[in-house]
Amino acid sequence: MPRLVIGSRNQKKLVELQDLLHDLPIELTNLSPWPNVPDVDETGASFEENARLKATGYAEATGEWVLAEDSGLVIPALKGQPGIYSARYAGTHGDDVANNVKLLAELALLPDDKRAAYYICVAALASPDGEVKAMAEGRCHGVIVKEPRGAGGFGYDPLFEVPEFHRTFGELSLRVKQALSHRAKAVTQLRSALRNME
Repeated sequence: MPRLVIGSRNQKKLVELQDLLHDLPIELTNLSPWPNVPDVDETGASFEENARLKATGYAEATGEWVLAEDSGLVIPALKGQPGIYSARYAGTHGDDVANNVKLLAELALLPDDKRAAYYICVAALASPDGEVKAMAEGRCHGVIVKEPRGAGGFGYDPLFEVPEFHRTFGELSLRVKQALSHRAKAVTQLRSALRNME
């Protein structure tokens, strides 16, 4: 059974992807078994460049197949921010609370009809020698609510409402989020490539 390494140490992301790919004959893990592998610097100017950098870097460092992705929240009214800086929007990488507080402060200056947003995910699959074999992009559109709702998910999920459900990603079950999410849409497009790993 081929092994696939998720290019992240984020446990919630691993759980999400394990659920999404549970029917494929692959062993899924994240970077935890490689504590000495340094984080790949996200120096790209786009989600695609960062996904490629991470997939190639982690594949070369581990000698394994790697699925890496770069994702974030894009708000057209804020000129695309937080964009590729979504995880470190407020300064510290992964400080979800601070990022959400900053985002709400930025949007407070805009009229209500300017709160449209979308999550984007670009995923890259790299072979053990670091060659990118496949890429895919997924998007999920919504609006940013005025205060956090729900304890599920991570990142901006408690602020990101899917209009058709009148609920935020923080309020939706994992199963429903999987059906809608940008990450699920991107990774689903890579299923045939994942089946062909050797």
